[in-house]
Amino acid sequence: MRHKDKRAIVTGGARGIGRAISERLISEGAKVLIADLDAEHGTETADTIGAAFAKTDVSSKVEVEALVARAVEDFGGIDIVVNNAATIHKAELLDLEEEDYDRVMGVNLKGPFLLSQAAAKHMMAQKSGAIVNIASINSELTMPDHIPYAIAKGGVVLLTKVLALSLIPHGVRVNAVAPGTVLTELSRVVLENPEVEKMVLSRTPIGRFGEPDEIAAVVSFLASDEASFIVGQTIYAEGGRLTLNYTMPDDNKK
Repeated sequence: MRHKDKRAIVTGGARGIGRAISERLISEGAKVLIADLDAEHGTETADTIGAAFAKTDVSSKVEVEALVARAVEDFGGIDIVVNNAATIHKAELLDLEEEDYDRVMGVNLKGPFLLSQAAAKHMMAQKSGAIVNIASINSELTMPDHIPYAIAKGGVVLLTKVLALSLIPHGVRVNAVAPGTVLTELSRVVLENPEVEKMVLSRTPIGRFGEPDEIAAVVSFLASDEASFIVGQTIYAEGGRLTLNYTMPDDNKK
């Protein structure tokens, strides 16, 4: 099995892409500790797929260090970290509040830094490990009402490179996956609007939306020994959107 006896932490693992990643790693032999603020769904998911769960605010250094300590105590070490936890806030530039900006940046960018830093201490000691950050297509192609999300995800791409250069001398690889539009509970609600669905599909050459399992497959590969020569890269799993570089005009905007 690809991840036999590997020990993993997956943040934002209660639902959506994080749950799919956790399931994939477990199916390939890993022990997984899910971290999420959503204790209800996190506990339910953990019980269902055979993972452990820890309620964690990834923007808190104290809680992140407690998460890492829990993984080390329960599993004896850490081999894989997947920084998937994220939040979003939609607002135009002049309407964006400082507290909302700070909250999104705290979870989406500070969180991956804190967990990578805390886990790296153990990975460096064992001279092995893999960190996979979840970025976004919005790190390259963004919208004016997704300001903190886009900035944070762009930062994740650069954080991936910095971490990769810092840790590869110690045998720890760092890479990222940047998904396009993926069918999760959140996106399904948005895509119920036929006009929104048409607009999103117009910028996706593959002609469909992604599935969480497809992102999980890329994460699993990057975390495995099969990706042993891949360092500091971001793989854009987005159905061809970057290649197309086109979006259908929104007729509702004048």
